[in-house]
Amino acid sequence: MKVGIGLTLGAAVAVAGAVMLVGPKAGADPTVAAHVARGRGVYAEQCASCHGRRLEGQPNWQSRKPDGRLPAPPHDATGHTWHHPDEALFKITKQGIAAFAPPGYSSDMPAFGGKLSDADIWAVLAFIKSSWPEDIRRRHAAMSEQSKK
Repeated sequence: MKVGIGLTLGAAVAVAGAVMLVGPKAGADPTVAAHVARGRGVYAEQCASCHGRRLEGQPNWQSRKPDGRLPAPPHDATGHTWHHPDEALFKITKQGIAAFAPPGYSSDMPAFGGKLSDADIWAVLAFIKSSWPEDIRRRHAAMSEQSKK
């Protein structure tokens, strides 16, 4: 298939940036600038209203609100996001926390599967991971790798 001035579709994608894999096993690479940039935009539009513009989460995120729900946690290094492997983070984002929580657990975290593509979810995760210090990234990568076995 040809695109534009004689570029093949594959070349057009390569020119536009790194190819982003999709699906639950694709992964979120915080070293790919195109993924991080895409994720930054999606995060700002879809996630920042709850998790904070700077990934800081809501105040008192570890204490239940009057309705019994927990506030949105931070996604920076101060939170627990990096304690979960990539595949779990992807599934929680796509399917919502309710799909993984005990029966009766109530959360404000919606499922984004009907709103975001798999590539968008991976990009958001790449953006989040890009904010973590290198030692946390290494620990997280090792945990994500271990969870695949």
